[in-house]
Amino acid sequence: MKAVVFKAPYELAIENVEDPKIEHPLDAVIRITTANICGSDLHPYEGRADLDAGMVLGHENMGVVEEVGAGVGRIKVGDRVSVPFNLACGTCRNCNHGYTNACLRANPSGQPGAGYGYPMMGPYWGGQAEYLRVPWADFNLLHLPEGTEHESDFTMLSDIFPTGYHGAEMAQVSPGKTVAVFGAGPVGLMAAHSAYLKGAARVFVVDKEPDRLKLAEQIGASPINFADTDPTEAITEATGGFGVDCGIEAVGYQAHDATGEEHPEMVLDNLVKVVRATGAIGVVGVYVPQDPEAAYPLAEEGRIPFDFGAAFTKGISIGTGQCPVKKYNRELRDLIISGRSTPSWIVSHEVSLDQAVTAYDKFDKRLDGYTKVLLHP
Repeated sequence: MKAVVFKAPYELAIENVEDPKIEHPLDAVIRITTANICGSDLHPYEGRADLDAGMVLGHENMGVVEEVGAGVGRIKVGDRVSVPFNLACGTCRNCNHGYTNACLRANPSGQPGAGYGYPMMGPYWGGQAEYLRVPWADFNLLHLPEGTEHESDFTMLSDIFPTGYHGAEMAQVSPGKTVAVFGAGPVGLMAAHSAYLKGAARVFVVDKEPDRLKLAEQIGASPINFADTDPTEAITEATGGFGVDCGIEAVGYQAHDATGEEHPEMVLDNLVKVVRATGAIGVVGVYVPQDPEAAYPLAEEGRIPFDFGAAFTKGISIGTGQCPVKKYNRELRDLIISGRSTPSWIVSHEVSLDQAVTAYDKFDKRLDGYTKVLLHP
């Protein structure tokens, strides 16, 4: 099959690799119809997270079931499905408690949590390819209506829509609340969208990319360009001096200022400043335990010295971690089917798999208009 193969930082190739096959009775093989490039894919692409050469990239996947193992009973050949980026066994303690983001069995390294085509998430090839093997298929796959309707909406169910919603959930967004989202990439935009779905009265979105802030404005959010203004002062003034009820961190460890200088603690500090006392922050931007390219020695060890003292004094609740996609994807699917949500409004480009290398380069450079790229094998 044809696939996007990681060779080295900033070096990808479209190669013919071995087709996936049924390896265990609970496996399924999916014919990929859409796979997305995620902002998290840029971490190994830029060399900021180690990935073995030869890995097939891609953890945002959907498609049609081509083959199932002898032990698969719920999922059938021909089913249209969404593939959560979390790969989970469904029977360990964490899976039984709903924490499919921290499965205790799926990752051979012993680290909680597994996924497709990503550093430290196990040996599983990703879906930026023509086909994908899905272990524990009955548990992991989300059934979608047959056909091709809502393709660009449903493809958001594998990661960024549930992740954005998870950020809003951890930030305790509820009707009438005010919300500050830092980061207007795809996850931040989905977090803002999710905040409105949960009844937020007002949402501020902070970034420095005008095209992304324009998208935030299109859904009714208040855009704040931190290259032009201090976002904490602007949000505090706009909320009568009180700050917001809820904050969502959708940037992660590569946060940088308007000049491009990296400050891993910058967004966390700003959220602690702008979230009111007894408010809540949801952190869905990625932070890693090791980062050899970090801006300072502590951050190289994953130690980010943000203003925890102020957060403690203000009694701010902080939720963190990867999204357990299965906790939300069914309900979010049904919001799409009912017409309540159309997350494809963030899609900027749809290209063939053969164009993936160029698309990665342009997405990584944050070229104007490159917000969310879908790949179609």
